[in-house]
Amino acid sequence: MKIGFIGLGNMGGPMAANLAKAGHDVVGFDMADVAIEGVALVGSGAEAAKNADVVITMLPNGQILRAVANEVIPAMNTGAALVDCSTVDVESAKAVAQQAEDAGLLSVDAPVSGGIGGAAGGTLTFMAGGSAEAFAKAEPLFDIMGQKAVHCGAAGAGQSAKICNNMILGVTMIATCEAFALADKLGLDRQKMFDVVSTSSGYSWTMNAYCPAPGVGPQSPADNDYQPGFASELMLKDLRLSQQAAESANADTPMGEIASKLYAQFVENEDGLGKDFSAMLPRFEKRGRP
Repeated sequence: MKIGFIGLGNMGGPMAANLAKAGHDVVGFDMADVAIEGVALVGSGAEAAKNADVVITMLPNGQILRAVANEVIPAMNTGAALVDCSTVDVESAKAVAQQAEDAGLLSVDAPVSGGIGGAAGGTLTFMAGGSAEAFAKAEPLFDIMGQKAVHCGAAGAGQSAKICNNMILGVTMIATCEAFALADKLGLDRQKMFDVVSTSSGYSWTMNAYCPAPGVGPQSPADNDYQPGFASELMLKDLRLSQQAAESANADTPMGEIASKLYAQFVENEDGLGKDFSAMLPRFEKRGRP
């Protein structure tokens, strides 16, 4: 299959490399000067999209996605598929899907979960929105780049699922970090805290799989001085998308709103920029009650 891949950063680069390693003809474009093993680089998104069976995008936000769509959709052949793996606002995902459909293309919004490690290891989870036909065309590629792909519904459903998932993730990480900081102040050993919570009703992914306390639980960014597996500024982006969606849908999400404000404070006014989102733990360790 000929694949155009636009956006070859920390996530897109390894994803494109895995597709090339699997034997696909991958042509890529990125604004930065990059080199991806097995990927032929070209000078524009339109050139990457030309004669491609599938065009995959991995981009920073909805505004850039719309601009790229305006460039690549006219260059694509009728019946080809545009698969956007970015995390963007639901409105942009739906608008681009409609634009693709009007041009005779298939379209899938398929944001991912799993971070940089998942992109490199081919273990991502894809949350996909679009028609059954579009999902069927993209699914073999999801199987190469990830370990699971869920067809969530019509256009925009993939973004909706990602936003809801990451709102839970942000809120849960804050609660996990708060609990460890409280345990410290109460004199409770962190390993004992983990042993209890990880096997009882406090069980969560942020505790059991991505523990924010160094030296406790499985290996995580906390054991590497909070170098990001999922950066705090990306969590802030996703939480803000959740609140944008909540406002649009008239949904009451007070915990999501609080989490968004806390990560904004952490990233924009403290030292969270460039650190993993689990670095909330040392933040809470240093703080007392207001």
